[in-house]
Amino acid sequence: MTTSIAHLGPPGTYAEAAALVYADHLTRTAGTQPLLCPYPSITQTLQAVARGDVNLGVVPVENSIEGSVTMTLDTLWQLDAIRIQQALVLPISHAFLSRAQKLPEIRTVYSHPQALAQCQGWLDKFLPDAQAIATNSTTEALQHLHEPSAGAIASRRAAELYELPILAHPINDYPDNCTRFWVVSLQPLHGGNHTSLAFGVPANVPGALVKPLQVFAKRGINLSRIESRPTKRSLGDYLFFIDIEADTDDESVRSALEELKTHTETLKIFGSYTILER
Repeated sequence: MTTSIAHLGPPGTYAEAAALVYADHLTRTAGTQPLLCPYPSITQTLQAVARGDVNLGVVPVENSIEGSVTMTLDTLWQLDAIRIQQALVLPISHAFLSRAQKLPEIRTVYSHPQALAQCQGWLDKFLPDAQAIATNSTTEALQHLHEPSAGAIASRRAAELYELPILAHPINDYPDNCTRFWVVSLQPLHGGNHTSLAFGVPANVPGALVKPLQVFAKRGINLSRIESRPTKRSLGDYLFFIDIEADTDDESVRSALEELKTHTETLKIFGSYTILER
């Protein structure tokens, strides 16, 4: 049976590169030959998993320069059935693509908002007067390169796939640029040294966040990440996304989650998983 993997497309995106890494892992460990399925947005990628149209989805969740990918977090909160199967970290090296002969000819730069932000220093230095325009993916940006004064930020692989010239590489502001991806599905996975969850608190009052965090602190459970996102119900009303370095099968974690329910309005456990080493 073929395993289908959804990812942000078109072909040539970093999400596709992450999906290819995981597909290779499945081929080596399970003997399957996965089918990659590109979708126009992160939201549609996750929705395809939630509907059961595909077996797995690969989505970016955090970048070392720009932080969390909020579209992934917000959509994951809305889709109750999705569970994290695995995490993997991919180095990100951006290239500047254009049909222009020289950089001073560039008037507009297209790319995904994350890529534009990760190269902001380079853009300010070499293209200070160019207008930055956001697209749904780094590869989608390439469709604008028929304009001689347009440039795009994308991967070197995308340049090779679409036979486009590279004017500069690498252009990300920090050399150790990497993105963490989650592999998600409808099937829960038991066992893993990382667990991700999210919760809302009953009211925006003093101590509302302290009590949930103390649940983990008093049991010696380490939090590796905490992120707040607006609930979109009212100003000042937040959800909290947390990663802990522990497994939900551990007795101390099960106890912590039971107590956490008493301090939260809504609690969602996205699953325990390991980080795939490349």
